[in-house]
Amino acid sequence: MQMRDILGLAIGATAAALAPAAIAQTAAAKATVDTAKAAGVVGEQADGFLGFVTQPADPAIRTAVAEINAARAQLYRETAARQGVTPDVVGAATFKQVVELRLKAGEYYRPQGGAWVKK
Repeated sequence: MQMRDILGLAIGATAAALAPAAIAQTAAAKATVDTAKAAGVVGEQADGFLGFVTQPADPAIRTAVAEINAARAQLYRETAARQGVTPDVVGAATFKQVVELRLKAGEYYRPQGGAWVKK
């Protein structure tokens, strides 16, 4: 199977799984991160995890990001096991999908090896 095919499978499986109800996160964590994204404090990273564009003063933001990243890590491991790829491949494929389809104008993302970019 070619890498392009593997990435396609990983993207499809993970994008479907990243529906809000599929990730084991609280509504409070999601709301906190959504607000922090809109404020330019939190963004999406090339590895498929959330990162800090600027260091948050509110510890609740750090807690929410940690909760969501832990849920994503579990999802990436499960998807990788089903698809026969590594969790890193799944995370990177998910990042591409999130940036293209879900990231809102004004929110931040950081490509591999790059600086934060405002969409």
